[in-house]
Amino acid sequence: MQKKLQEKIAQFTDAKTIKETGLYPYFRSIASAQNTEVIIHGKPVLMFGSNSYLGLTDHPYIKEAAISALKKYGTGCAGSRFLNGTLDIHIELERRLAQFVGKEAAVLFSTGFQVNIGVLSCLTGRNDFILLDEMDHASIIDGCRLSFSKVIKYGHNNMTDLEHKLCTLPENAVKLIVVDGIFSMEGDFVDLPPIVLLAEKYGANIMIDDAHALGVIGKNGSGTASHFNLTSKVDLISGTFSKSFASLGGFVASDHETIDYIKHRARSLIFSASMPPATVASTLAALDLMVNEPEHIKKLWDNTHYAARLMLAEGFDLGISESPILPIYIRNNEKTFLTTKFLHDAGVFVNPIVSPAVPADSSLIRFSLMATHTFAQIDEAVDKIAKAFQKFGVTALKEVPVKSSTVV
Repeated sequence: MQKKLQEKIAQFTDAKTIKETGLYPYFRSIASAQNTEVIIHGKPVLMFGSNSYLGLTDHPYIKEAAISALKKYGTGCAGSRFLNGTLDIHIELERRLAQFVGKEAAVLFSTGFQVNIGVLSCLTGRNDFILLDEMDHASIIDGCRLSFSKVIKYGHNNMTDLEHKLCTLPENAVKLIVVDGIFSMEGDFVDLPPIVLLAEKYGANIMIDDAHALGVIGKNGSGTASHFNLTSKVDLISGTFSKSFASLGGFVASDHETIDYIKHRARSLIFSASMPPATVASTLAALDLMVNEPEHIKKLWDNTHYAARLMLAEGFDLGISESPILPIYIRNNEKTFLTTKFLHDAGVFVNPIVSPAVPADSSLIRFSLMATHTFAQIDEAVDKIAKAFQKFGVTALKEVPVKSSTVV
């Protein structure tokens, strides 16, 4: 008799079906550093599918910092931060991150995903409420699933809906609004000023996940709250090191009391091994570059504006993006896979986003910029995307209204 688990697994045929078409676009093996050009199966491919917004993953200053830490501390800490896994450089990074984002204290986690799982599962309880933007990242959703709180979603950046949900909640209940700073698929900013007003009106707290905002917006890349000059009004700021910081890990920053509470209650912190020394040193070095070399962020935005202008001139539908994340809507799953395969074969790496990750009529290719891209590389990529669209009859152009604060 076949066991039930195997029966369940056998029913998963999505990946197999795509593989049989020859269009499977996932787990592509890269044999080089994550630069603007990578090597795949011995061939150069332009990388427009990375989250390395500042292009620092191969920066010599960061690599030297990692090597030095490896020589001094070894390869790992062999334990959690709670027990034997705290190094002096962990504490230094926490201090500098808190200062960077304008908070009193911070605590490191091994990944950004673990930040949201740990923080959201421990901060609120059975009689409390968490309010989420419907486009929040999966790690936020999973963190809420581990919480005993009542979880309420509101429409994407829809303040009327958010207020409608807030006004129905008990006045004395804990209410935590959790949002992405820059939404990872849509590329738009959270509408923070009215959220702050609503939080003050209804006695709610605010947590921002700045995974895609750090190194991109705010003073020296310090994130969304800084960008809107509302740092004092945001209670918790979290982020990951796997994007602009060119490393791995995550953190949350807040006041001293909140961070101390999280350090003694977040299970994904207490029961996970700590960040390895080389990744801590890499993050510290990336932070140095953000603060001391603002030209990286300027070049990122120069590239973003340049690419967006080209794409809009071609008639591409970029939705409501305001950031270096440019979602190019195709609005058809099959054509999205075909376009991705065509571009890969033509030497351009982009990420397909299809249902069920998004509704089928919102499928897209996610095109993201790095500070290290050249205008010539952007020209080549846009030209090849236009050829792919012509080949596959992509006609879903400019169907989403562009916000007044769009990147262009």
